[in-house]
Amino acid sequence: MKLFYKQYGDSKPALFILHGIFGMLDNWHNIAKLLSTSYTVYSIDARNHGKSPHSMEMGFNVMVEDIIELANDLNIDKFILMGHSMGGKTAMLLADMYPERVDHLIVVDIAPKAYKPSHTTYFNAFEEIQWNNLNSRKEIDEALLGYESNIGVRLFLAKNVDRLESGGFEVKSNIPALKLAYNEIIGHLPLHSVYEGPALFITGEKSHYLIESDKPYILEHFAKAQFNIVSNAGHWVHADNPSEFLTKLTAFLNPTH
Repeated sequence: MKLFYKQYGDSKPALFILHGIFGMLDNWHNIAKLLSTSYTVYSIDARNHGKSPHSMEMGFNVMVEDIIELANDLNIDKFILMGHSMGGKTAMLLADMYPERVDHLIVVDIAPKAYKPSHTTYFNAFEEIQWNNLNSRKEIDEALLGYESNIGVRLFLAKNVDRLESGGFEVKSNIPALKLAYNEIIGHLPLHSVYEGPALFITGEKSHYLIESDKPYILEHFAKAQFNIVSNAGHWVHADNPSEFLTKLTAFLNPTH
């Protein structure tokens, strides 16, 4: 599948960014822009998200192959790979399957384990709200208020909604495909090899997505894994504390500087 992506800068080496479920490349705009002074950054819409094509075929294996296809199309043999949440699991599996393609691996606030369902309310919102009857972003926020009290999360979810030329709005993410694959997305990630390259697992201080008991399985498959915590940050580490996130990311990528 030919994924939609945005390129920032033209400095070598290449750095790919993979977002989480219901996300899109725009979520990483500020970080990508700041990193573009030192890297050629490719922020990528996963299949069934953002402006990338839709398919009922959805899961980590096909998402990995999508990234490999993009890298091949761009003639990039090796790249730095950073993924958040669902994108972090995709990144881990890609490093597991194609270790020779990954120069450095950065996994943001996720472990290769099964999680309890936590997006059911959001699926309900996307399916139940009559989007084509809404006339403004204010009305979208009011409609989402019935499903989510946090304004930051509502703004995040609202990015999945686009205005129709004929009036009203529509959901641009492929919700049926995401719902069908949801158990895999939140499930245990089967890893079969050992990635020997540099790996950073970076988490938010206020997040519980990656805990101490997850580390043995991670180290079993990512031999050189480092763990770092960003203060005053939850699951959206890069958005909650971008300055500290970038500092720790840069220290990992350029340890001698």
